[in-house]
Amino acid sequence: MDAIGRAVAEGHAGDVVSARRRLLGLWSTIGVTGDPLHRCALAHHLADLYPADPARALAWDVRALDAADAATERRVQEHDGRLRLAGFYPSLHLNLADGYRRLASFAAAAEHIDAARRHVPHLAQDAYGDLLRTAIEQVAEAVTRRDTAERTPPKRTPPEQPAAG
Repeated sequence: MDAIGRAVAEGHAGDVVSARRRLLGLWSTIGVTGDPLHRCALAHHLADLYPADPARALAWDVRALDAADAATERRVQEHDGRLRLAGFYPSLHLNLADGYRRLASFAAAAEHIDAARRHVPHLAQDAYGDLLRTAIEQVAEAVTRRDTAERTPPKRTPPEQPAAG
């Protein structure tokens, strides 16, 4: 997870190409059958590194959700006792909704908005939770308007939680 966090920080600092290369290298090492928590974090953050390519971002967002579905609460707790697997899902579904929206697949986007809203009670009552709640409503409004324009996504990783959803 430390290597994932370093690559994510590199991307946030503006070196998207290097961050993408490092995360793709980690993905190759971990593989599709590796630790689901690592796969979820990697895929979740790799999606961020394709802001101008919604199809590629969406592919990584699907992988992140699939990995979260394979993860266990026990594994998440081993990584960080402050995290809960259920808390990953609002962000994961938000990202899928936004990706489908960008590709004009509005019915699929609406399904993921509904899923994100169902998981909102698992968000912390903090700035990051507020950020996600606001983003869910913003994407929902964009879906209603049939708007496919790129939006500025919320920062996905809370400062105290390095690389988990």
